[in-house]
Amino acid sequence: MHDDRKLVEARLERVLNERVRPAVHPLTTPLTVEVWSTVGEPVPVSEGLSAPTRPITTGTPWGAPWGTSWFEVTGEVPQAWAGRTVEAVLDLGFTPRTPGFQCEGLVYEPDGTPVKGLHPRNNYVRVGSPADGGERIRWRIEAASNPDLEADGLPFRPTRLGDRTTAGHDPQYVLGEMVLAVFDETVWNLVMDLEVLGELMAELPVDGARRWEILRAVSRALDTVDLQDVNGTAQTARDELAEVLAAPAAPAAHRISAVGHAHIDSAWLWPLRETVRKVARTTSNMTRLLEDEPDFVFTMSQAQQFAWIKEHRPEVYTKVKKAVAEGRFVPAGGMWVESDTNMPGSEAMARQFVHGKRFFLDEFGIENHEAWLPDTFGFAAGLPQIIKAAGSDRLLTQKISWSRTNSFPHHTFHWEGIDGTRIFTHFPPVDSYNCEVTGAQLAHAARNFKEKGAARRSLAPVGYGDGGGGTTREMVAKAARLRNLEGAPTVHWESPGDFFAKAETEYPEPPVWVGELYLELHRATLTSQAQTKRGNRRSEALLTEAELWAATAAVRVGAPYPYDELDRIWKTVLLHQFHDILPGSSIAWVHREARETYARVAHELEAIIKDAQHALAGTGTHELVFNSAPHTRRGVSAGGASTAVHEGGGATPTPRAGGGHILDNGLLRVEIDGRGLVVSAYDLAAGREAIAHGQAANLLQVHPDFPNQWDAWDVDAFYRNTGEDLTAVDDLAVEGDAVRVVRTFGASRVTQLLSVPKNVKRLDIDTEVDWHEAERFLKLAFPLDVKADRYASETQYGHAYRPTHQNTSWEWAKFEACNHRFMHVDEPGWGVALVNDATYGHDVTRTVRTGDAAGITTTLRASLLRAPRYPDPETDQGVHRFRHALVPGATIGDAVREGHRANLPERRVSGSRTDVAPLVVVDNDAVVVSAVKLADDRGGDLVVRLYEAHGARARATVRVDGADTGRAVLTDLLERPLPKAVQPTATDGGIVLALRPFQMVTLRLPRA
Repeated sequence: MHDDRKLVEARLERVLNERVRPAVHPLTTPLTVEVWSTVGEPVPVSEGLSAPTRPITTGTPWGAPWGTSWFEVTGEVPQAWAGRTVEAVLDLGFTPRTPGFQCEGLVYEPDGTPVKGLHPRNNYVRVGSPADGGERIRWRIEAASNPDLEADGLPFRPTRLGDRTTAGHDPQYVLGEMVLAVFDETVWNLVMDLEVLGELMAELPVDGARRWEILRAVSRALDTVDLQDVNGTAQTARDELAEVLAAPAAPAAHRISAVGHAHIDSAWLWPLRETVRKVARTTSNMTRLLEDEPDFVFTMSQAQQFAWIKEHRPEVYTKVKKAVAEGRFVPAGGMWVESDTNMPGSEAMARQFVHGKRFFLDEFGIENHEAWLPDTFGFAAGLPQIIKAAGSDRLLTQKISWSRTNSFPHHTFHWEGIDGTRIFTHFPPVDSYNCEVTGAQLAHAARNFKEKGAARRSLAPVGYGDGGGGTTREMVAKAARLRNLEGAPTVHWESPGDFFAKAETEYPEPPVWVGELYLELHRATLTSQAQTKRGNRRSEALLTEAELWAATAAVRVGAPYPYDELDRIWKTVLLHQFHDILPGSSIAWVHREARETYARVAHELEAIIKDAQHALAGTGTHELVFNSAPHTRRGVSAGGASTAVHEGGGATPTPRAGGGHILDNGLLRVEIDGRGLVVSAYDLAAGREAIAHGQAANLLQVHPDFPNQWDAWDVDAFYRNTGEDLTAVDDLAVEGDAVRVVRTFGASRVTQLLSVPKNVKRLDIDTEVDWHEAERFLKLAFPLDVKADRYASETQYGHAYRPTHQNTSWEWAKFEACNHRFMHVDEPGWGVALVNDATYGHDVTRTVRTGDAAGITTTLRASLLRAPRYPDPETDQGVHRFRHALVPGATIGDAVREGHRANLPERRVSGSRTDVAPLVVVDNDAVVVSAVKLADDRGGDLVVRLYEAHGARARATVRVDGADTGRAVLTDLLERPLPKAVQPTATDGGIVLALRPFQMVTLRLPRA
C-alpha cells in the first residue's frame, strides 16, 4: 500500500479548520450591544447592572488599561430556530493568545444572577436546548480590559502597563462579533472525534498497526463529509469513526486521573483586586460545567480565593458551596494561598496551613490531606514536617519539571524533610498545571512517567488558569473519548484525594528524596523587590512579638487578647507570601500596594505590641527592656522584661596603621582599611582569624544581570563571569562608636556603619543603598578562612546543609539559594555565622590559596539588590536598608541566637514595674520557642510552639507560668490534640520534652 499518511494528515487539518469547525454554528443573527464604561476601580454589580448605556458596534475600540466596561446584549431567537439548540457567541475582542492574559468577562442575568464567564477559548453562553422561537435574551457583561503585557509577542519587554498610574488611557481591545447562533451538537462531536483521533495518531509509532487503522478511518470519514453540507453529513462521518473510537486500551496502559483545575495566581500580571474577579468568572464557569457534565470533577486551592468570592461575589459563592457539598467542586491544598515556601518563616509557613485548613473545615467541613502547590518555585527542606503537623501527608507540584540542568529522578516518591518526616509526593508527568487533554500531552505523561514498572498512575490538572476560565466542555469531551481508548493512556475524572489514595495503595514503598526540592530556575526571586521582602520579614517578626506580648498581658493583667486583629493581619501577611508577590515577580501595581500594606500592618502591630507592653509595665518612669527573642539577652530573659541595663556603646574606633580604623572590644578585633573594607576579624579568645589572608570582607560587588528570560525571576550562572569590586571610597570617618563608609558607583550611593558591640564577638554592618541601577546585581561578600565542605542555611524550624563544592551538576545548579536569618560555616571546633534582618538570596563558593598563606577560602555572599525591568520597569529603585552581622567563633547555636537577635530587637518601655516574668521558660537554648499565643478557638488556653534548633537530640524542661502544666497536651498546628501522640511528662518543674533533631512540637495548656 502506498504511504499517503502525510496527505491524509494535511487533509484532516484543513478540513477541520476551514469546514467542520465553522459548521458548529451554521446559523447566526446579530445581537444588539450597548456599553457603559467605569472610571477608576470596578463598581458593585448592582451599579453596573443599572448604569445607563450607549450603543456600540463590532469593530469599535473599547477599554482603557485596567478599566471595566459593562456591555448590555439583547436579542431574540428567530422563530425558525424553534426546537434547536441556541447559544450566544460573545467576542469581547479576544486574541489567539493564551486565556487569562487579556480581556475577560462575566455574564449576568438582569437580576444579578451570574451566568458564565467569558474567555478567549470559552466565549459561548447557552440560551436553550431546545430553544423556543421568539425567546428574548438580555444580559449584562462585566468586562475587564486588563492589558496584555506581552501583546506584541515579545516577552519580558519593559512596559508601563503594569500600573494603572502609568498605563495611560488608550483602548486595549476592539469589540468582536456578538451573535446568537444555532449550535449543531453533531458537528461539534465530529470535531471532538477528529481532534482526539488526529492527536492520538500523531503520537503513535509509524510502524504500528493502530496508527494506520486510525488513519484509514479518518480518511473514510473525510470522504463522507460533503464540504457543501457538513451539517447534513456529519453523522455519517462519525459513524465511520465509531469502530476505532470503541477499541479499548491495553491492560497495561498508563492511567491518568484528570481533575478539573484553573491555576489562578493570586496576583501576578494583574493586581489583587482583579484576582477577585478572575476567581468569580472561573468558578461561575466551573459550577455551570459541573451541572452539564455528570462525570466532571473540579478542584480549587487557596482558601483566600474562596474567601474573596464569599465576600465580594456571594451570589457566585452560593453556587460554589452547593457544588462543594455535592462532592464535585473539591477544595484542595489546605493553605491560605499557594505561597512561596522558601522565604516564609517557620510560623508563617505553619499559619498558611492553619488558616487555610481551618477555612475549609469551617466553611465546608472538609479536611484536606494534600498540599497543592503546582507552581511554587522550589520547596524548603523544613516543609514536610509542617505539612504533617497540619494533619496532611501529601504534596503535589509539577514545578520541578521546569529545572534547566538536572531531570528529577521520580514522579511519585516519599519526600523526607530535615527532621525525618516523610510525605507522599507526586509530580504530574504531564508537566503542566494547564493540561488541555491533547494527545501530545497525554502521550508525554505516559512516556515521561519515571515509575514505569512499579506504578501506573499519575494525575493531570486540566484547564486554563489565571483567569482563563478553567476546564472547557471540549476538554471534558476529549476525556470521555479517552476513558478507554486503544493507544492512549486511560483518563478518568477523580478528586486529588481519590488519586492519592489509589497511588499510595499501588506504590506502598516508593523511593525517598531527602532534603530540599530545589528548582533550578527562578533563583533571582530570592532577591527581586527587596522592599517586599523586608516588609514580609518585618511583619513576621512583629506578629511574633504581638502574639507573645498580647498573650502575656492577657495572662498577667487580664488584658483583652486581639483575636480579630491578629487573625486579619495574619491573613494579610499570608496573602502577600503568594508565589508571585513575595518572590518579587509581579507588576509594579502589586508591589506598590504591597509596600503600602506592609506599612499599615506594621502600624497596627506596633500598636498591639505597645498596648500590651504598657499594660504589663504599668504607669511609671522605670525603664523596662522587653526581650521578644527566644534567648536571654543582656540579662533579660527570653519573653520577659527587666529594668534596663545601660552598658554604653560598643568598641571605640581607633586609628589603624596604614589608614582606616580598628574596633576592639576585648573579644573581637576588627580592622577596617582605608577603603572601608574589613581586612581582619580576629577572634581574640580562640586566636583565630576569620578573614582569608590577603582578602577583604564587607566587599560590595556588582555584576551585570541580564538573564536569557524571566527577568524578575531569573539570574543565570554567567552573571558571575564579569563583575566589579566596589573598593573606591568617598568618605571614611568615625561616627560615634561606628565607622562610617560612603561609596558611590554608577548612579547609586551606599552608606555603611560598621560597629562592634560590647561583650560579644560580632561585627554589625548597617547598609543603606540609594539604588538607581538597571539590570545589575549587588552582592555583599565575606571571604572566610574556613575549610568547609558544607554550610548551614536556616530554613523553617531548623537549618539545611548545602555543599560548598560543585562536584556534580546538582551541586553546581545551586549557585543561588535561600536562607532565613543566618548562614553558618565551620571547621571542627570553630565557625563563623553571617546573620541578616531582611535578605534571603545568597551564594557560597570555595577557592584554594597557595603559597605561604595556603588554605581554603569559603566566601559567603549575601544578595542585596537587583534591577530587572520586567514586569516592573522600576524594580527596587530607591532607598533600601539592610543589617548584617559577622560572628566569628560562632557555633550553630550562636548563629540561631544572633539570627533571632537581629530580627527581634529590644523594646524599651517606661512603667511602674521593675520586671515582667516570661510566660514560658525553657532550660535548654537548643530548644527555641517560635510562638506563644492564646488558642485560636478563643477558649483561653495557652499555645506554645517549640522546636529543636541545633540539629541534635535535646531534652528540655518547659515551664509555662499561668497554665495548668499537668493538663498540657501535644497538638497539631490547628491546636487539636494528637490522638496517637505520647503526651508530655509533667513534673513540679514543668513539662519535660525529649526532641529529635529539628523536631517541632505544639503544646496546648489550659490556664491555671
